[in-house]
Amino acid sequence: MKFSKKSEYGLRALLELCETYGGRVLQRHEIAERQNIPVEFLEQILLALKRAGLLASRRGIRGGYALIKSPDDITLGQVIRILDGPLAPISCVSKTAYQKCADCPYAAKPSCPLQQAMGEVRDAIANIVDHYTLSRFAHTKLAEGS
Repeated sequence: MKFSKKSEYGLRALLELCETYGGRVLQRHEIAERQNIPVEFLEQILLALKRAGLLASRRGIRGGYALIKSPDDITLGQVIRILDGPLAPISCVSKTAYQKCADCPYAAKPSCPLQQAMGEVRDAIANIVDHYTLSRFAHTKLAEGS
């Protein structure tokens, strides 16, 4: 399973915002420059994270974005779901956006081998990203000296 650039850029932007949590706001161009993210795309990402209640924004010369939830309370799984949607590799195993397979020959049968395997993939991914906090993610970056 591959996450989108939207999630990748969103997580990278949140790394920057973790460094200033509880302090100053960061302007979108600062984040974009530090993380090599196109400013226009970053703006869409920041707005989605703001609508989800993770960020606050302030307008004006001293404006910018800041985390409003503690990095200890935000998981990578939350961010990925906000920006990309469900973690499930196929919709028939999604816990948040389940859709029955219309074209699958196993849809009318009691079990589906694909559903079993992809359910385990979903659970493995969720088990990692739902227990990996943004503060742990940011601490890894700081420890590496990036």
